[in-house]
Amino acid sequence: MSAAHFKTLPEWLEWIENSHPVDLIELGLDRLRIVYQRMDLDLSACLKIVVGGTNGKGSTIAMLDQVLRDQGKTVGGFTSPHFLRYNERIRLAGVPVSDALIMRAFEAIEQVRGDVRLTYFEYNTLAALHLFATEKPDVVLLEVGLGGRLDAINIVDADLSVVTTVSLDHIDWLGDDREQIGYEKAGIYRAGRPAVCGDPQPPQKLLNYADQIGAPLYCRGRDFNWSQTDRDSWVWQGEEPGGNILTISGLPDMTLPKANAATVIQVLNILGLLPGAEQLKASLARASLTGRMQQICVADTDYILDVAHNPEAAEYLAGQLRDKPVAGRTMMVLGMLADKDIDQVLALLCPVIDQWYLVSLKGVRGQSAQVLSDKLTALGVAVTLQATYDTVADALEGVRGEVAAADRVVIAGSFLTVSDALVALNMDGKNSE
Repeated sequence: MSAAHFKTLPEWLEWIENSHPVDLIELGLDRLRIVYQRMDLDLSACLKIVVGGTNGKGSTIAMLDQVLRDQGKTVGGFTSPHFLRYNERIRLAGVPVSDALIMRAFEAIEQVRGDVRLTYFEYNTLAALHLFATEKPDVVLLEVGLGGRLDAINIVDADLSVVTTVSLDHIDWLGDDREQIGYEKAGIYRAGRPAVCGDPQPPQKLLNYADQIGAPLYCRGRDFNWSQTDRDSWVWQGEEPGGNILTISGLPDMTLPKANAATVIQVLNILGLLPGAEQLKASLARASLTGRMQQICVADTDYILDVAHNPEAAEYLAGQLRDKPVAGRTMMVLGMLADKDIDQVLALLCPVIDQWYLVSLKGVRGQSAQVLSDKLTALGVAVTLQATYDTVADALEGVRGEVAAADRVVIAGSFLTVSDALVALNMDGKNSE
């Protein structure tokens, strides 16, 4: 069947996945640029913010989205991957877009693509950009998929670009040191347009690139920063475009990382879109994101879902668990991909986990539960504190047979692990306190 005959979104997605494999990564903009130019998309009516970095992209976009919408702005967002439904990748006014809008975008791509081959992510990117060019929201928030310089999102000239953090991940594609990775991520910066870096120790190559192209760069620790004042509040201080120093005190405790919230405040400050202090506090407290310190309660059991698939994210999760202890045990359902730094993730989580429920992830990249168990044993975790399962659903069934009222369950290690957990727990992907 040709794409022109597809009547439902699942039909479209099946065809795209088969024709443009999900796991295929082909960095570079040449093929994409051909189709993008043929589509003649006009995004000039939208303020475009591109967000890259190793960790924190999703939470940064979630907080920007919440603060801007609370000011009455219409906001479009493109993120990846999705947890339960493809529509989660493209949002307008805080909600996933309809099947009809997505299918219309796919049709527009097929009308001009010709024989140009696109990857799955490139197809997704063009669909989102077509939708935003059609709907013309006030602000468009675009998440980089991999790296920055050669990522599909970099086809867009951002009005402001953010690099959240820089650490070792995807080294086969981006390089095996922070300097090279920093250079790749800095590729989203644009000459003469403001750039923000939320990493407290930005690689020199990132700094050099911004300087070479003449992008005004605002760095955490130099131009803005945050500090904890007491257990429940924190303070932000940063430089305004005119050079004056602005301080905002009494910012609320929140589930999303405060370091990323500090970057968000700086972005809004630069753009002249920073609301009053009380409205800002309310918006930040309200912001949430599926799979990032997401707290739910099912059948009187408290669950925390956090993707935490690399060392930086695992360190943050471990810190949150350490800072917020429970009377009972902390039980971990963990499934990971083989190409992640599993040893370091396990080492960071070991001190805060009492019982392990290890899961094998499917697919060519999935790691087996037995390998995870062997690595934990090598770290000194007793085999009596471990159990292995073929699926996340099986692991959660094992948890249900052992969890007590004072315990909590953490689900982490991969987007795939969290996605399967949301299905097994019969959740719709939204936070539940």
